[in-house]
Amino acid sequence: MFIHWRLLLLLLPLVLLLLLLLLLLLLLLLLLLLLLLLLLLLLLLLLLLLLLLLLLLLLLYYLLLLLLLLLLLLLLLLLLLLLLLLLLLLLLLLLLLLLLLLLLLLLLLLLLLLLLLLLLQLLLLILLILLILLILLILLILLQLLLLLLLLLQ
Repeated sequence: MFIHWRLLLLLLPLVLLLLLLLLLLLLLLLLLLLLLLLLLLLLLLLLLLLLLLLLLLLLLYYLLLLLLLLLLLLLLLLLLLLLLLLLLLLLLLLLLLLLLLLLLLLLLLLLLLLLLLLLLQLLLLILLILLILLILLILLILLQLLLLLLLLLQ
Protein backbone atom coordinates (compact mmCIF):
# COMPACT_ATOMS: atom_id res chain seq x y z
CA MET A 1 0.00 0.00 0.00
CA PHE A 2 2.90 2.34 0.75
CA ILE A 3 4.47 1.79 -2.67
CA HIS A 4 1.11 2.30 -4.34
CA TRP A 5 0.80 5.81 -2.88
CA ARG A 6 4.33 6.64 -3.92
CA LEU A 7 3.52 5.66 -7.46
CA LEU A 8 0.46 7.89 -7.37
CA LEU A 9 2.64 10.74 -6.14
CA LEU A 10 5.02 10.09 -8.99
CA LEU A 11 2.18 10.20 -11.49
CA LEU A 12 0.99 13.58 -10.21
CA PRO A 13 3.59 15.64 -12.18
CA LEU A 14 2.62 13.79 -15.34
CA VAL A 15 -0.99 14.84 -14.85
CA LEU A 16 0.19 18.38 -14.18
CA LEU A 17 2.25 18.27 -17.36
CA LEU A 18 -0.79 17.18 -19.36
CA LEU A 19 -2.86 19.97 -17.87
CA LEU A 20 -0.15 22.49 -18.68
CA LEU A 21 0.00 21.25 -22.26
CA LEU A 22 -3.77 21.62 -22.56
CA LEU A 23 -3.53 25.17 -21.24
CA LEU A 24 -0.80 25.92 -23.76
CA LEU A 25 -2.96 24.60 -26.57
CA LEU A 26 -5.91 26.71 -25.44
CA LEU A 27 -3.73 29.80 -25.33
CA LEU A 28 -2.50 29.12 -28.84
CA LEU A 29 -6.07 28.76 -30.06
CA LEU A 30 -6.97 32.03 -28.38
CA LEU A 31 -4.02 33.73 -30.07
CA LEU A 32 -5.14 32.42 -33.45
CA LEU A 33 -8.69 33.63 -32.91
CA LEU A 34 -7.50 37.08 -31.90
CA LEU A 35 -5.22 37.29 -34.89
CA LEU A 36 -8.09 36.33 -37.19
CA LEU A 37 -10.30 38.96 -35.64
CA LEU A 38 -7.67 41.65 -36.05
CA LEU A 39 -7.08 40.61 -39.63
CA LEU A 40 -10.78 40.88 -40.34
CA LEU A 41 -10.81 44.35 -38.83
CA LEU A 42 -7.84 45.35 -40.92
CA LEU A 43 -9.55 44.07 -44.05
CA LEU A 44 -12.65 46.02 -43.19
CA LEU A 45 -10.61 49.18 -42.72
CA LEU A 46 -8.87 48.63 -46.01
CA LEU A 47 -12.20 48.23 -47.75
CA LEU A 48 -13.41 51.48 -46.22
CA LEU A 49 -10.22 53.15 -47.32
CA LEU A 50 -10.71 51.92 -50.88
CA LEU A 51 -14.29 53.15 -50.89
CA LEU A 52 -13.18 56.56 -49.71
CA LEU A 53 -10.51 56.70 -52.38
CA LEU A 54 -13.09 55.80 -54.99
CA LEU A 55 -15.38 58.52 -53.76
CA LEU A 56 -12.49 60.95 -53.81
CA LEU A 57 -11.72 60.11 -57.42
CA LEU A 58 -15.36 60.52 -58.31
CA LEU A 59 -15.43 63.92 -56.65
CA LEU A 60 -12.31 64.95 -58.51
CA TYR A 61 -13.89 63.87 -61.74
CA TYR A 62 -16.99 65.94 -61.06
CA LEU A 63 -14.85 68.83 -59.99
CA LEU A 64 -13.06 68.80 -63.31
CA LEU A 65 -16.38 68.62 -65.13
CA LEU A 66 -17.61 71.59 -63.19
CA LEU A 67 -14.51 73.55 -64.03
CA LEU A 68 -15.01 72.79 -67.69
CA LEU A 69 -18.60 73.87 -67.49
CA LEU A 70 -17.49 77.00 -65.71
CA LEU A 71 -15.15 77.90 -68.55
CA LEU A 72 -17.88 77.36 -71.11
CA LEU A 73 -20.47 79.45 -69.29
CA LEU A 74 -18.12 82.24 -68.33
CA LEU A 75 -18.88 84.17 -71.53
CA LEU A 76 -22.64 83.71 -71.27
CA LEU A 77 -23.90 84.62 -67.79
CA LEU A 78 -22.31 86.10 -64.68
CA LEU A 79 -25.03 84.76 -62.45
CA LEU A 80 -24.39 81.23 -63.51
CA LEU A 81 -20.74 81.78 -62.87
CA LEU A 82 -21.39 82.73 -59.25
CA LEU A 83 -23.59 79.71 -58.76
CA LEU A 84 -20.96 77.37 -60.13
CA LEU A 85 -18.34 78.92 -57.92
CA LEU A 86 -20.51 78.17 -54.92
CA LEU A 87 -20.86 74.58 -56.09
CA LEU A 88 -17.14 74.38 -56.57
CA LEU A 89 -16.52 75.57 -53.03
CA LEU A 90 -18.94 72.98 -51.74
CA LEU A 91 -17.14 70.27 -53.64
CA LEU A 92 -13.81 71.44 -52.28
CA LEU A 93 -15.20 71.28 -48.77
CA LEU A 94 -16.42 67.76 -49.42
CA LEU A 95 -13.04 66.86 -50.78
CA LEU A 96 -11.35 68.18 -47.66
CA LEU A 97 -13.75 66.24 -45.49
CA LEU A 98 -12.99 63.08 -47.40
CA LEU A 99 -9.29 63.65 -47.03
CA LEU A 100 -9.74 64.08 -43.30
CA LEU A 101 -11.71 60.85 -43.13
CA LEU A 102 -8.99 59.12 -45.06
CA LEU A 103 -6.38 60.33 -42.60
CA LEU A 104 -8.53 59.20 -39.69
CA LEU A 105 -8.86 55.74 -41.20
CA LEU A 106 -5.12 55.53 -41.68
CA LEU A 107 -4.59 56.47 -38.05
CA LEU A 108 -7.09 53.84 -36.99
CA LEU A 109 -5.27 51.28 -39.07
CA LEU A 110 -1.98 52.18 -37.41
CA LEU A 111 -3.59 51.93 -33.99
CA LEU A 112 -4.90 48.48 -34.82
CA LEU A 113 -1.47 47.39 -35.95
CA LEU A 114 0.02 48.65 -32.70
CA LEU A 115 -2.64 46.81 -30.76
CA LEU A 116 -1.86 43.65 -32.68
CA LEU A 117 1.85 43.99 -31.88
CA LEU A 118 1.15 44.55 -28.19
CA LEU A 119 -1.13 41.54 -28.10
CA LEU A 120 1.49 39.40 -29.78
CA GLN A 121 4.10 40.50 -27.28
CA LEU A 122 1.82 39.68 -24.37
CA LEU A 123 0.95 36.26 -25.69
CA LEU A 124 4.59 35.49 -26.43
CA LEU A 125 5.46 36.43 -22.87
CA ILE A 126 2.75 34.10 -21.55
CA LEU A 127 3.99 31.31 -23.80
CA LEU A 128 7.55 31.85 -22.57
CA ILE A 129 6.42 31.62 -18.93
CA LEU A 130 4.47 28.46 -19.68
CA LEU A 131 7.47 26.97 -21.44
CA ILE A 132 9.67 27.67 -18.41
CA LEU A 133 7.07 26.05 -16.16
CA LEU A 134 6.94 23.07 -18.48
CA ILE A 135 10.72 22.64 -18.35
CA LEU A 136 10.68 22.86 -14.56
CA LEU A 137 7.93 20.26 -14.41
CA ILE A 138 9.87 17.91 -16.69
CA LEU A 139 12.93 18.33 -14.49
CA LEU A 140 10.82 17.50 -11.45
CA ILE A 141 9.51 14.35 -13.15
CA LEU A 142 13.04 13.28 -14.04
CA LEU A 143 14.15 13.84 -10.48
CA GLN A 144 11.28 11.77 -9.15
CA LEU A 145 12.03 9.00 -11.61
CA LEU A 146 15.62 9.02 -10.45
CA LEU A 147 14.48 8.79 -6.85
CA LEU A 148 12.21 5.89 -7.73
CA LEU A 149 15.07 4.14 -9.46
CA LEU A 150 17.25 4.62 -6.39
CA LEU A 151 14.47 3.20 -4.23
CA LEU A 152 14.12 0.20 -6.49
CA LEU A 153 17.87 -0.42 -6.49
CA GLN A 154 17.94 -0.49 -2.73
